[in-house]
This record gives sequence, C-alpha cells and structure tokens, in this order.
Amino acid sequence: MNIVVCVKQVPDTATERKLRSDDNTLDRDAADGVINELCEYAVEEALKVKEAHGGEVTVLTMGPAKATDTIRKALAMGADKAVHLVDDALHGSDALSTSYAIAETLKRIGFDLVILGTESTDARMGVLAAMLAERLGVAQLTFASKLDIDGSDVTIHRVTDYGYDKVQGSLPAVVSVVEKINEPRYPSFKGIMAAKKKPVETVGADGLDAGLLGLAGAWSEVADFAVAPPRAAGTIVKDEGDGGAKTAEFLASKKFI
Repeated sequence: MNIVVCVKQVPDTATERKLRSDDNTLDRDAADGVINELCEYAVEEALKVKEAHGGEVTVLTMGPAKATDTIRKALAMGADKAVHLVDDALHGSDALSTSYAIAETLKRIGFDLVILGTESTDARMGVLAAMLAERLGVAQLTFASKLDIDGSDVTIHRVTDYGYDKVQGSLPAVVSVVEKINEPRYPSFKGIMAAKKKPVETVGADGLDAGLLGLAGAWSEVADFAVAPPRAAGTIVKDEGDGGAKTAEFLASKKFI
C-alpha cells in the first residue's frame, strides 16, 4: 500500500509568534519551527497501517528549507522516504492554494491512502483534508479516532459532539485523524541515525499554475494587525471584613455576575 502522510512545520507554541510587517504573513524566522503536534498522530497511524497491511510510508511537506527538520523527525519515527515541496512562489499561500499545490504533488507521486492531522497549530482551520479529497476526487474520512482497513474498504469512527459516527469509504481515500487515535512513538537512536540516510526528494512549483499560489493566488488574507497591548495591572481587594462584598461588586461591574 502506498501511504502518504502530510506533515507541517509550525512555530513552537511555547515561543512568541509574530506576523511580518511587510506582507502580514506569519514570520517563520521569529520562532523555532517544530513538527505540528497533530501531524505526529498522522505519522503514527500511517506506520500502524503499514505494519498491518504492508507497503511504504512517504512523508510530504510544503514549507521553507528549514522544514527539513520536521521531515527528519517523521523519518526517524519510521517513515520510509519524503517529498519536500519548497519554493518562494508558495510564500503566503492560504488553505486553497496549499491544497492545490499538495494535491498536484500527490497526483505526481501517487497514493492509495493520504493521512493528515485534523489541523495545524498555526492556522487552526481544519479544512485541508476535505479540500485535498475534493481536488483529488477521492473519498474523505475526517476527524477519525479509529481507522480500520479491510482490502479496499476504509472505516473510521468520526468524532462528534455526541460520540462518534461510523463512516465508510473505499481506497483511494484521504483521512484526517484526531489525537485520540493513538500514542505517537518516540524516535529511537537507531531511527534517528537511519533517517539521515533516507531519501528526501525536493520539488519546486514548476508546472503549477502561478496564479493559484502564494499571496497573489490567496482567497483570504490578513488585512491588518496590531501588537496586543500589555496586560493592565489587576485590581487588589483588601479584605477588611467586607472582602466578599467588594469582590462581588467588582465582578458585577465587569458583568460577570
């Protein structure tokens, strides 16, 4: 089985994240880049599918040159090879542009099953899986907390507010997974060393429609932004026997009670 797992490098949520003043896009040099947490669950699930059904796991990422660190993390976990889509023309791409570029790359490298995390911690849109499935003309099975494959049949438990729905489809398919689906493995020392020798193919935007990429092709944009003001000093209530009344009065003034 040809399994492709899409991963993304995102700014570390433990560091301050900034937007660029020149084009209002995310400043990826302002913070350390790490693998998106939900992508680790996608990698783990891809490896479990391979262990159960055989085949090969390919990591696919779209991002700047430093995203190779994220690729190596996925390879160290056990993926077999990787494809890195990197090109200055991709800078500023929104979800639609990203789905177009990744879908075209998937068509070129081929796939039976594509697995993604449900969203990234920098954009938090959760729409890429559905967009990819639509562009590729294959089944989409999203927000999966359990994945089963039997021949060409794919079944997931799709997370809902009331529990889950059982959703079925056929390969080829695109599946997005939630964090409840598994526990990602830690890369072993052997895996880390082996990752250095695994093939990573670097591809650009050649052959893609430039009008559908980057800021020029984006359907959404950040029109303006401002730095959040410093947090104001809090209000101190000194208890002189009437602390409860003073606290209630303060909460009432803020319309909390």
